[in-house]
Amino acid sequence: MSKPFDLTGKVAIVTGSSKGIGRAIVECMAGQGAKVVVSSRKADACEAVADGIRAKGGQATVIPCNVSRRPEVEALVAGTLKHWGQIDVLVCNAAVNPVYGPLAKLTDEAFDKIMGANVKATIWLANLALPGMAERGGGALIIISSIGGMRGSEMLGAYGISKAADFSLARSLAVEWGPKNVRVNCIAPGLIKTDFARALWENEDSVAKRNARTPLRRLGTPEEIGGVATFLASPAASYITGQVIVADGGVTIAGG
Repeated sequence: MSKPFDLTGKVAIVTGSSKGIGRAIVECMAGQGAKVVVSSRKADACEAVADGIRAKGGQATVIPCNVSRRPEVEALVAGTLKHWGQIDVLVCNAAVNPVYGPLAKLTDEAFDKIMGANVKATIWLANLALPGMAERGGGALIIISSIGGMRGSEMLGAYGISKAADFSLARSLAVEWGPKNVRVNCIAPGLIKTDFARALWENEDSVAKRNARTPLRRLGTPEEIGGVATFLASPAASYITGQVIVADGGVTIAGG
């Protein structure tokens, strides 16, 4: 395996890729030769990312999509197939967290919104994209989850439920599609410095306390998750499926 991380000739869809972790993933995969689909709700934000990729010699197209809306999810997959002719890698990164508070105050509407975007949409995408991967001889689905799915929380319980569901979803899809050489894995990031997690890291006192409990003594960056996702999509990870790769600076193993 002379080029274990090479994605030349592969087509990758990355949802929620106009900023943060999704952007880092789509840029990293493009840097390894993949033809990428930049996708989020806002087309102009996606175009800025795609332009940056093209400026560096990469290949990118834009297909806007709100993953909570099935017709837009169907259009994302159909549009990718029309433009590139295949899908080899699917990264389900787009997620929502509209509430911050205890489960005792969680409304049905908020719970349905979280589970719809964070879990049901991944099932939609998998069922649309994975059969084509299987027909072509294989592929990779990567679900961006969170260490929130491994821990209890007084304020992020509903989000954590959806992220725990990601782990089970990945395992079941891995069993279902493994015989067709389609691999399915999760990444569980810790606290990453993104706009999505801003409420968790902009308080300097709380960050200092968290860093003191984290073996690497710092927060993560989107680029560090981009590299993990690219690894899981590459030949280097060809014997890995159904797994949860934790990238959290060690906070979940440190105790205390």
